[in-house]
Amino acid sequence: MSESHDIPPDLARYARQMRYPAIGVDGQRRLLNSRVLVVGCGALGSVLANTLVRAGVGMLRIVDRDFLEMNNLQRQMLYDEQDVRSGLPKAIVAKTHLERINAQVRVEAVVADVAQHNIGQLVEGVDLIVDGTDNFETRYLLNDAAIRWQVPWVYGGCMGAEGQSMTILPGVTPCFRCLHPDPPPPGALETCDSAGILAPIVNVIASLEACEALKILTGHLEAVNRELQVFELWDNRVRQVRLDALREHSQCPACVQRRFEWLTGERGGDTAVLCGRNAVQLSFPEQAAVSLAMLEARLEGIGPVTRNAYLLRLTLPAHQITVFPDGRAIIAGTEDLAEARTLYARYVNV
Repeated sequence: MSESHDIPPDLARYARQMRYPAIGVDGQRRLLNSRVLVVGCGALGSVLANTLVRAGVGMLRIVDRDFLEMNNLQRQMLYDEQDVRSGLPKAIVAKTHLERINAQVRVEAVVADVAQHNIGQLVEGVDLIVDGTDNFETRYLLNDAAIRWQVPWVYGGCMGAEGQSMTILPGVTPCFRCLHPDPPPPGALETCDSAGILAPIVNVIASLEACEALKILTGHLEAVNRELQVFELWDNRVRQVRLDALREHSQCPACVQRRFEWLTGERGGDTAVLCGRNAVQLSFPEQAAVSLAMLEARLEGIGPVTRNAYLLRLTLPAHQITVFPDGRAIIAGTEDLAEARTLYARYVNV
């Protein structure tokens, strides 16, 4: 394909990508027919979504539980200051930007916490899951779902100037739980609040994840990296960790014993301290939908309240409470779960 007339007109925008021999016209057609779930649309997720939409993935389903804050902009490349001022959830803002970038791609935005009760619906029909999350619990849930429904997924994580990525092909490679049989105990690992995070490592790891996604979606499983890739940008270190022995000798509860403890709800919870946010998320899967309009009327006079179609925010002297239509809430100003529940019960409980 050395000349432009070799490229079908409907694929012209992908000309440079298709000239890479492993992609070509056939690979691009496969991309346009593929469906990807991006879990989390913050630092990693926004770069992943941006890259995959520009590459011509046919459908992108973005799920994110959060809204934008000004300190996100240092590393979340899809957004700008106007997006922060809009008060809209990240998934909704991301959808708007991505549709402007490539109208050929269908973008689905889901404002929700990925949990045991909705993961099956989110994974349904997708060819690949890519990880833009920031916590172990969600990754264990993704791992269970990927193995249960035989969907490849690509893990990525960053902290400080270090990041790592691993590709999981169910039934072929070790899974995330082979690498990490159990979550680290609370406080055992640094968070982005204590260690900080540099934007360049986010871009490196998200780019690795996106490249692995392109390999899988174009049918080049032979090119998939079967090792754990670890980058430390500040100290100039790169490692490739072989994982063969994990698979050969594994008694993994997930991929060997097929005990999906996060998928069944045996493990995991409905509350989470949000990394680097001084905030707690409370979720109530069994709760009925909340009328944000009625809640706004009830909170009148307590403190400043703002509302849009996706969330309501109450500002108090020491806290900020953001409520979503499904009853989920983010309580900012505390990392104490008991205090967060008390505030929710006082101002929101319906």
